[in-house]
Amino acid sequence: MAEIDALLHYLKDKGGSDLHLVSGLEPRIRVHGALEPVEGRDALSEAGLRSMLQEIASERHWGDYERDNDLDFAYGLEGVARFRANYFAQEYGPGAVFRIIPEEIVSLEDLNLPDSIAGLADLRQGLVVVTGPTGSGKSTTLAAIVNKINCESSRHIVTIEDPVEFVHQNQQSVLSHREVGEHSKTFSAALRASVRQDADVVLVGEMRDRETIAMAITAAEMGLLVFGTLHTNGAGKTIDRIIDAFPASEQPQVRISLSESLAAVVSQLLLPTASGKGRAAVNEILLRTQGLPNVIREGNTPMIDSIIQSGKKDGMLGMDDALFALVKEGRIRPHDAYMKARDKTRFENLVPGE
Repeated sequence: MAEIDALLHYLKDKGGSDLHLVSGLEPRIRVHGALEPVEGRDALSEAGLRSMLQEIASERHWGDYERDNDLDFAYGLEGVARFRANYFAQEYGPGAVFRIIPEEIVSLEDLNLPDSIAGLADLRQGLVVVTGPTGSGKSTTLAAIVNKINCESSRHIVTIEDPVEFVHQNQQSVLSHREVGEHSKTFSAALRASVRQDADVVLVGEMRDRETIAMAITAAEMGLLVFGTLHTNGAGKTIDRIIDAFPASEQPQVRISLSESLAAVVSQLLLPTASGKGRAAVNEILLRTQGLPNVIREGNTPMIDSIIQSGKKDGMLGMDDALFALVKEGRIRPHDAYMKARDKTRFENLVPGE
């Protein structure tokens, strides 16, 4: 058993989400959003941590880390979980963070996500973007959507990730998991190839550059259902971020292409539950309507909020409305909702002293 395995077992047993290792500091885990030290563990020495990290890395991965001072890969512990590992260098030596990826994929129902998010699994084409800050549960939500497609539809699903996180077993669908750096050089190259692989659904782990965004839009225009992620906050900012990835001379054409291909934007936050024993997803949902293409083509993104408000009957949801509903249901604390709300005056009466 690798030396680090005991710490990963501890993380799982404590219900944590991340293991933090930094030379000169005792190991710490994140539980329900807060960091706490691992019981009975002393500070890690630089040599000891380096040895611990090298033990579970392949020769190629370790060579990449020594060359670049950064590394991403997945590490699996049978019967425990898969972990997304990130190695980095910092002032006092090596560091690493391991994020737990549950072996069992949580269903959309168990995640308590709105029905309109589950409905995205029934789409046949278009671009669906799931956004939110790091650690907001984007990968978990996408895995649940892919799982629904896998269980209910006969389609070819290609996932493109760095590294591969959730591993789906073939059900009604056929899954092809592709890891950037291992099975393809780049996200955009893998996306381009998926068109030739008779893919019906493509999951892009991160639309991190212009070429990948362009290829995702093109694939959606060609009739594929494409799911991607961005680290943006809100539907309007997401559309602006996609457009702004391109030079000004290309933006008019990109607006036209995006207006024809965008099927939905789901923005997600993860907040502590009122009980303090877990976290709850909060979602803003923008779905395609007759008026959305014109808004995108004209660059009138401030109108997005109005589209969401007028589309409530179709399953659309504003972020403040979602926060307010969870407070009323007693699932999250009023202060946490207030801190994330855009219109804070709406929440002032719920939070004494604000």
